Amino acid sequence: MGQLLNIKDLEVVYQTKNIVVEAVNGINLSLGKKETLGLVGETGAGKTTMALSILKILPERTGKVIGGSIDFDGLPILDLNETEMRAIRGARISMIFQDPMTSLNPTLTVGEQVEEGIILHDTEYKTKVEVKSRVDEILELVGIEPSRKKCYPHEFSGGMKQRVVIAMALACSPEVLIADEPTTALDVTIQAQVLSMMDDLKEKLGMSMLLITHDLGVVAKICDYVAVMYAGEIIEYGTFEDFFINHKHHPYTKGLFGSIPNIRDRSKRLNPIEGLMPDPTNLPMGCKFHPRCKQCMEICKVKPPQIYVNGTHRVKCHLFEKQEVE
Repeated sequence: MGQLLNIKDLEVVYQTKNIVVEAVNGINLSLGKKETLGLVGETGAGKTTMALSILKILPERTGKVIGGSIDFDGLPILDLNETEMRAIRGARISMIFQDPMTSLNPTLTVGEQVEEGIILHDTEYKTKVEVKSRVDEILELVGIEPSRKKCYPHEFSGGMKQRVVIAMALACSPEVLIADEPTTALDVTIQAQVLSMMDDLKEKLGMSMLLITHDLGVVAKICDYVAVMYAGEIIEYGTFEDFFINHKHHPYTKGLFGSIPNIRDRSKRLNPIEGLMPDPTNLPMGCKFHPRCKQCMEICKVKPPQIYVNGTHRVKCHLFEKQEVE
């Protein structure tokens, strides 16, 4: 399948009068048609910043892309003006934001909020009757009775609000759906329902999906490819099999796996990653993970190369230097 979204050497900073936060530091990623890519990492790794860059909705005064390129279906996203971007946002690339509780307007009915995108993008649904019919169709698709379109957000539970947010994102049948931790605010049983629904919708609509999360269990459920992000860099990338069947991993990825409870051995203690994420205003030299790494060597203070463990699995780590370097 062809690549729909290509990110190359992307660098993003947040800049104030006295501080420069290095949020994204030269990442390379691609997303193919009908693929699901899971982007994993701790809070503060730069995952959301990368997503906001794709849609060009970084904070206007402080957020700046200082390098790299984003190509969507042949279009150079970073070179497009605001009018051209508005034609893409919501219509061809949609985003589900982290918290459904704050993503909805409390003064509008959920039906009106789903309608907005359909009307804004001047889709095939021209008349009021066609728009209303599309709203009913999309609400039904996400498991909400169309009769509830006249309800306000406060009349829905957290899980149902998340379904409304997903309906808004899917209203114009986008080619790419960016889901930024879509289940974080939900309880475990509702999380499973929402993830299953999103996976089904991806198949039905033929979408590509970028799923941002810090939960490897979520990734294991629905992703084709996995990228691990740390301190604004992609430190490991591979297929589902590379991550969950093979066992050669970056020390940070091993730490993420070690933090997952083992349901077969409840007496086994968790193995947390010691220390904290580095300060993005003062990142360490070389490998950004080396101050927390138990396998740290002197060479780790030099920036590691990107190394292919196999044809699809690549890792940024000096421990793998006997392998073929890109």
